[in-house]
Amino acid sequence: MIIKKFQAKTESEAVEAARKELGTNVVVMNVKSVKRKGIFSFFSPQLTEVTVALEDDTDKAIQQKVNSRNITEALGKVNSIVERAEKNAAEAPAPVKRPQPAADTSKAEEESAKPVTYERPRTTSGNVLEEKLDSIQNMIAEKLAPESDKAKEPEKTQSRESDKQSEEDDELKTFFSLLKTTLEDNEVNRDYAAQIVDDAAKTTKPGTPFDVVLAGIYQKMILKFGKSEVISPAENGPKVVFFVGPTGVGKTTTIAKIASKFSVEQKKKIALLTADTYRIAAAEQLRTYASILEVPFRIIYTIDEMQSALDDFSSFDYVFVDTAGHSHQNREQKNIMGEFIHSIDGVVEKEVYLVVSATTKYRDLKSIADAYSEITDYKLIFTKLDETTALGNLLNLKLYTDASLSYITCGQNVPDDIEDFNAQRTVKNLLGGKR
Repeated sequence: MIIKKFQAKTESEAVEAARKELGTNVVVMNVKSVKRKGIFSFFSPQLTEVTVALEDDTDKAIQQKVNSRNITEALGKVNSIVERAEKNAAEAPAPVKRPQPAADTSKAEEESAKPVTYERPRTTSGNVLEEKLDSIQNMIAEKLAPESDKAKEPEKTQSRESDKQSEEDDELKTFFSLLKTTLEDNEVNRDYAAQIVDDAAKTTKPGTPFDVVLAGIYQKMILKFGKSEVISPAENGPKVVFFVGPTGVGKTTTIAKIASKFSVEQKKKIALLTADTYRIAAAEQLRTYASILEVPFRIIYTIDEMQSALDDFSSFDYVFVDTAGHSHQNREQKNIMGEFIHSIDGVVEKEVYLVVSATTKYRDLKSIADAYSEITDYKLIFTKLDETTALGNLLNLKLYTDASLSYITCGQNVPDDIEDFNAQRTVKNLLGGKR
């Protein structure tokens, strides 16, 4: 609600001045007569003071100003921010000149800051004396109260600066609200989104350009993801890599993609094993991939067979082991898997990768992660990124488990539809950029 007073010789003139400044929707709240100020005020007739009110949808006004400063455009320009941050991640982005408000708005603000004055119409000799008295009155007022007028100027300046500060604070709040909404729309957990935005808000000074704020958040989110950790060679002997995870996430296909890259592209000696004796189709699928890649394949049923296979493949670079996909709530199968994984502790180097789908609900992902955390430490592989438009679960599970992300898959083609996890591209998507 905007409430303002206007003075004029008549009520109609005061109302007209209010409508000219605030618009035709003003509502007259009060009308009264007031005396003119000054030593010779008794020579001048009284003025009419009109108090008017105007409904002001503050949130909508702020939203319009925010839009004029290109907040949504800033979110859509994450690509340029990414390029700038990648070129010089150690340095803060150079400040960008803030766009100025529309010229009409500035003019209106300047006009409203000026004192309201009313010129007396010049008439014939009947009003000559009154005009001279007004002139003398103004001259005397200037001589008697110069310090008072000067003291008011800093107050007006301070008031304008305070209003500007308040406006910038409101715009930043709206910007952070839009940013939080963007993260949640990309299925970042509400608590994590709030934490990211709140941390940024605490360290952002009023007047900071929006793209600078966004670039800072971009860099901090990359740090939250951390460095991608993919399969690395063993110092001595073969590296045994276990792939675990629930059914239906594409674990066997993921193993085939990774095996193909190591065997065909890197010319490494690999062997494929499967401990999934529950699904014949899974074993046959992996056998088919092994035949295509011309690499050894073996089904293992017991820990002793696992040890025997490692002896036979001791000269190989990698041994990839597919495990049975099962419900993470099945404790018996979980214990059997744990025995297989830990049976080689101290014998050869090993890594364990938990394979999960990006389309799984975050609540279920937490349950899956907790179940496998009871067995062993692991790194994360996300599959089926081509089947979702929101990548928030990648950040959610990373922050929940603190496990390193390694690979992502985005299709069924072997070996093409797999790549190392890229934090920059993922964060860009979470902040509203295009994939």
